Amino acid sequence: MIRHLLSGADLDADTATEILDTAAEMATVAGREIKKLPALRGRTVVNLFYEDSTRTRISFEAAAKRLSADVINFSAKGSSVAKGESLKDTALTLQAMGADAVVVRHPASGAPHRLANWVDGSVVNAGDGTHEHPTQALLDAYTMRARLGRLAGLSVAVVGDVLHSRVARSNVLLLSTLGAKVTLVGPPTLIPVDIAGALAPGTDVSYDLDAVLPDVDVVMMLRVQRERMKDSYFPSAREYSRRYGLDGPRMRRLPEHAIVMHPGPMNRGMEITPEVADSPRSTIVEQVTNGVSVRMAVLYLLLGGNNR
Repeated sequence: MIRHLLSGADLDADTATEILDTAAEMATVAGREIKKLPALRGRTVVNLFYEDSTRTRISFEAAAKRLSADVINFSAKGSSVAKGESLKDTALTLQAMGADAVVVRHPASGAPHRLANWVDGSVVNAGDGTHEHPTQALLDAYTMRARLGRLAGLSVAVVGDVLHSRVARSNVLLLSTLGAKVTLVGPPTLIPVDIAGALAPGTDVSYDLDAVLPDVDVVMMLRVQRERMKDSYFPSAREYSRRYGLDGPRMRRLPEHAIVMHPGPMNRGMEITPEVADSPRSTIVEQVTNGVSVRMAVLYLLLGGNNR
């Protein structure tokens, strides 16, 4: 097992499959009366979050606690970071406190890679800028496998704001490694030039959502990240929704078995309508549930399932 989880590129097919299989075993804990395992008793996991988060932070906290680890939640707001403390000094402080694993979310792409050079413990990337979010890709892959029974050979459309999406990048890397075919869909202004070939050869790009829908097994909608947009990337929210939003009529063009995913949080009525988000095809709530199991598997394999 790898020491850190910083990128979807860190995972080969065997390692990714081991994580998914371990997550399936961890999922059985959720059905118990006492949702606890002693696997990480005596270990300390620090959640180091420099950006706002609900799902990811709570998911990692729940995962560590279900494995009996001691959890320290660190938020940049109200800490010495607000006084000008650097990431390196924060890292050295955590190192001095004996952190066995640091789960980090940071607005700067590459921050987890720097952090991994400064601490002895394992580092898990929980999202760095517009770069990557590998555990989200793992839970998405787990959800696809649970719903559709396989990953190899699946056709997956990732739709929307690819330019600013760390989820899209990690999913392209991981799903391609596991044998799925990924197509990036969105307006030309929100799909970087040459991103498909740069991430994974064989990845396609389309600017026409309607043309892609009849042939996909999975459609993954991405949130339009207005907070990262400094320019105008499309004429209006209504125009974006008309061209690239997933509504009821478009959902009915999907194959019978196809599923709808969204990493959250959603802009209901923009990239996805309430009818679609709340439909039986939607796996959005399942993804949150599966996220805890997948992150339990990651923490267990990094800290408890190795000989380090």
